[in-house]
Amino acid sequence: MTLPVAVIGAGPYGLSTAAHLRARGIPVRVLGSPMVSWRAHMPAGMLLKSTPDASNIDAPQPGHTLLDFCRATGERRYESDWDPIPVETFARYGLWFQERLVPGLEQVRVVSVDRRGARPGFELKLDSGEQFTARAVVVATGLSGFAHLPPQLATAVPDGPSPSGPVSHSSQHRDFARYSGQDVVVVGAGQSALESAVLLADAGAASVRVLARTRGAVRFGAAPDGQPPLRPSSPFGRAWSLYAFSYYADAFRHLPAPARRFLVGRVLGPLGAWWLRERFVGRVQVTEGKRIARARVESGRPVLTLAGDGGAAGELAADHVVAATGYRVDLAALDFLGHGLRAKLAVGAGGPRLGPGYHSSVPGLFFTGLLSAASYGPVMRFVCGTEYASPRLARAVAAL
Repeated sequence: MTLPVAVIGAGPYGLSTAAHLRARGIPVRVLGSPMVSWRAHMPAGMLLKSTPDASNIDAPQPGHTLLDFCRATGERRYESDWDPIPVETFARYGLWFQERLVPGLEQVRVVSVDRRGARPGFELKLDSGEQFTARAVVVATGLSGFAHLPPQLATAVPDGPSPSGPVSHSSQHRDFARYSGQDVVVVGAGQSALESAVLLADAGAASVRVLARTRGAVRFGAAPDGQPPLRPSSPFGRAWSLYAFSYYADAFRHLPAPARRFLVGRVLGPLGAWWLRERFVGRVQVTEGKRIARARVESGRPVLTLAGDGGAAGELAADHVVAATGYRVDLAALDFLGHGLRAKLAVGAGGPRLGPGYHSSVPGLFFTGLLSAASYGPVMRFVCGTEYASPRLARAVAAL
């Protein structure tokens, strides 16, 4: 009997990978809740920063783009760079993609993955109690478990961030209505921070302030008609560097690890979408060039002690702090991987070191999506990276 390939995770990368594997006739078991990050860990009313062309989940056959979904379901068509996409629409698109190309998805949690001793393959245990053997494993768990809380904030909330507590992480919110009438500070300067601030203002927060540690960090991108016309087009805009990162991701693997780590953090880094500027300016206060030196909680309210280039910069109190401070890959968070497996994984630049076809140093173990960004570059942090990753990964699995 041919053993299946186990795909752990059912977001865009997991679904796209599974679709490509099945198109090659490879038996696949897909394990996880479909589009869970988009349905449960992003605030209602959020709009995607990516354009429609950059928001397609790659499929092995035509007819499964975002526009195809809109046509098939009668939803409003999102096809122009001037059309921001609601997160709810994108989540429905992902579920439609899954129903058509990845039927039989199993909404179970993987408890453990271990090698089969001297035999090839892997033993998986599920929270349903089932155990089974897989010929290969693809880890496509996306952002799960990687929410980053700066240590200065973490010490103020020893029980962890929570929407009902003094400090939360932006990934913990579906509805900001609970902060109506409250003073809220949002830490960060990326799209998540700036859009969360706008949504908080929309929800009736008494005041919203964005706190950014770098001067000039709060800024917005150019509208579609403001892109430089003589540079090559990419899913992220017109620039030679963006073109290279989007279409030559294999070359990224050969850069020195410090350069890869730097580029993953800086390229396509903090920048608000062009369409957010009008909703932000005049409604959200901004404090730039200040970092959090310490944080404490007094009478249930967070108090931030700030520092600037010249030293102490006063204190900032609020009813709640939202840390829109991004995600950091931490292999320890992949606790379903057996200790022996994690010990054998070669790492570098902040993630597993991957070879051609997204293969890790453990034979038969693959990583895709955010977990592959340290090797394949910043495009792997975005949905459009499925176009590059999925066919190559499926080809590598088929060659096992």
